[in-house]
Amino acid sequence: MTPQLQQAIKLLQMSNLELGDFITEEMEQNPLLEKAEAEDFSSLRDADRQENPVSGADSADPAPLSGSDSETVAGGNDEDPWASDGYAGEERFAASGSGGSFDRDDFSLAETVAEKPSLRAHLLEQIHVDFVGPADRMIATALVELLDEAGYLPADLDLVRTQLGADEEHFERIVARLQRLDPCGIFARSLHECLALQLCEKDRLDPAMGLLLQNLDRLARRDHAALMKICNVDAEDLADMIAEIRALNPKPAAAFTSDVAQPIAPDVMLRPLPGDKWHVELNTDTLPRVLANERYYAQIQASACKKSDKEYIADRWQQANWLVKALHQRATTILKVASEIVRQQDAFFVHGVQHLKPLILKDIAALVGMHESTVSRVTQHKYIATPRGMFELKYFFTTALSRSDGGADMSSEAVRERIRKLIDAEKPAAILSDEHLSMKLRGEGIDVARRTVAKYREAMRIPTSAQRRREKRA
Repeated sequence: MTPQLQQAIKLLQMSNLELGDFITEEMEQNPLLEKAEAEDFSSLRDADRQENPVSGADSADPAPLSGSDSETVAGGNDEDPWASDGYAGEERFAASGSGGSFDRDDFSLAETVAEKPSLRAHLLEQIHVDFVGPADRMIATALVELLDEAGYLPADLDLVRTQLGADEEHFERIVARLQRLDPCGIFARSLHECLALQLCEKDRLDPAMGLLLQNLDRLARRDHAALMKICNVDAEDLADMIAEIRALNPKPAAAFTSDVAQPIAPDVMLRPLPGDKWHVELNTDTLPRVLANERYYAQIQASACKKSDKEYIADRWQQANWLVKALHQRATTILKVASEIVRQQDAFFVHGVQHLKPLILKDIAALVGMHESTVSRVTQHKYIATPRGMFELKYFFTTALSRSDGGADMSSEAVRERIRKLIDAEKPAAILSDEHLSMKLRGEGIDVARRTVAKYREAMRIPTSAQRRREKRA
């Protein structure tokens, strides 16, 4: 590969923040590159902010994708880095962390900025390990984005659940799993719940402590006499319980940096259009506004006398033109891939997370005429803002399981959800083993082996049939 092609590949997999840093360095090194002002960029903006209607996955003919005029932004090297046409934008807003313990009121954000990790990165790393199913991972990631500065979720999550199309029981299970992540107390919906999670982790959430947590308002008023009566403890026990609570962290996000200084925005915007179509466009606010200054190039080229100066200027001009074209091609590629994902996952955007279709990188690569590795780079750290929330493009990929009855292939996540519902519906006297689950699924036309059922069950943290039998008989 040529050096420019290698650089083009790196540009494709950069996030917007990384790309911004790269562009800044290039502008410092290349005097012919300049940051375009809004008025200078208006014609390009009009071309980029295009209507791009995308119909559902069953559409016979994909909606055409018309890019902006290549002559407006291109020049110099005509090498096409990815041999494709198409379009796009980059990252997502993040949770912030602040706070401290009850005994501390002098917390300063400056104390954590330099050396402490990002809460969002810390949580997403755990989610990628603990949540196997794409649908579960998608919901978990959406909830990360709702955390406030202290690490709390909003008290009312009904709107979010409705947007994602998840049933209440499934949604609550995911919240409960998130509340087991580090730091302890994260994803609580109230101070009471945050402290209860930490006490439960320490195995100190006894009935008396639970009553104390339910009366935190009295504790704040130092109404110890009433608390002793409510909790049925003496003064010494109450003092010990209060000391335990004071040792807890009411703001679990305090140990992490605030992401306020590094906002993450979507690359692609999606909104519905009449006629069951979708409008897909780049988030032009995140696109780098860089131009090659032709007037300045002509001026210094005419005044250069030495051969080395002329060669240097010509090299910088070629590099500037190549970078402008590569940035445009990067955007084109992202939008093309995102548009095809929307087309293939139309049912998800209409009906919710349970309607994710089986989809792999190879499928999208074949549809858009790109290499599979290109699609892989495009979908990493690239986000789409949809009516159902913000999602990383890679979350829309899930493996397929064939049906023995000749029906359409099923997403592995849909099979997991079916296993979960079968287990939830079982009675204490008729617990289903993995073999029985496999037989029931085959009866529904889903050809899945017992070992696969066991793997999916374990991934969902569901106990064995023997353990479930003991639990349901207790």
